[in-house]
Amino acid sequence: MADDDYVYDEATGEWMAAGDIAARDAADAAGPEVRDAVGNLLADGDSVVLVKDLNVKGAGQTLKVGTVIKSIRLTGDDQEIDCRFEGIKGLVLRAEFVRKR
Repeated sequence: MADDDYVYDEATGEWMAAGDIAARDAADAAGPEVRDAVGNLLADGDSVVLVKDLNVKGAGQTLKVGTVIKSIRLTGDDQEIDCRFEGIKGLVLRAEFVRKR
């Protein structure tokens, strides 16, 4: 569609350019951007390093600063990442406590 075409957007109740609607839909399909403690964009499969000591509830362990977590997975939330670590099942970390490696 050309930008000259206008389409009625039922979600907003406005007439919008077709190019604007296509760009918005593409951004929505990509999901939220997840950024680490220093602002780097995270993606599935990245390795991260902890920037703070974290007490893991239920595991009786503390993950220390500098611990490397390999192969993270984004959960769809804008700040949570799913990861695996030895001896801890179902570890979910907040992106504000990690830095991309």
